[in-house]
Amino acid sequence: MAALYYHLAAGKAGLETVAPSSPSLALRPSQSKVLCIGSSRWWMRRRRWEGKASGVSISSSSRARARARPALFSPVAMEWQECTTELEVDVPCSVAYQCYSERESIPQWMPFISSVKILEDKPDLSRWSLKYEVFGRNVEFSWLARNMTPIKNQKIHWRSLEGLPNRGAVRFFPKSPSSCRVQLTVEYEIPEILAPVGSALKPFMEGLLLKGLESFAAYAKERNSKIPQP
Repeated sequence: MAALYYHLAAGKAGLETVAPSSPSLALRPSQSKVLCIGSSRWWMRRRRWEGKASGVSISSSSRARARARPALFSPVAMEWQECTTELEVDVPCSVAYQCYSERESIPQWMPFISSVKILEDKPDLSRWSLKYEVFGRNVEFSWLARNMTPIKNQKIHWRSLEGLPNRGAVRFFPKSPSSCRVQLTVEYEIPEILAPVGSALKPFMEGLLLKGLESFAAYAKERNSKIPQP
């Protein structure tokens, strides 16, 4: 199988042959883009050009076979990962739910979220920024997210509308009148820049999410201590 790669840094294209099962198409560095050619007409134009260059003509039977040839390429879909972690928190479900509902406070406990800004005219939408060092690389991403209809004291969930593709949910399970279990699930499309370390990215992200929940537990406990008790 042949793939045409356009190297932005070099400003030129090159034709490269890869095995059909090779994962390398999804693991190109961020400075390269894969141009997917799905037309037999392109193949014929290249064959015709090669024939002229070598003095060999393309027969009509070869042209017929080329026209019947199915598309060789399809758009390359990036891989999605799902990360889940959970932690018992020493506050009631209602308090944990309220704290997590305050989206603009999330950067206070989630280590890789640098900012969250709710849109004034559309409070169900918010702009998120991520900034963190991942395996020695400083990465920054942003996205616009919509908060889906929540289930009070039970579930908060969202999905991105633009920017870094992601979705997720926070679920709250009562353990006692004064404690609950918080489960955080995040799904995201692996960014191209991190594709080469995709297999190591999931445990890395789950560790960050757990660290975030531990900070959230301390944050929620402090907030709960300031609530007047009946």
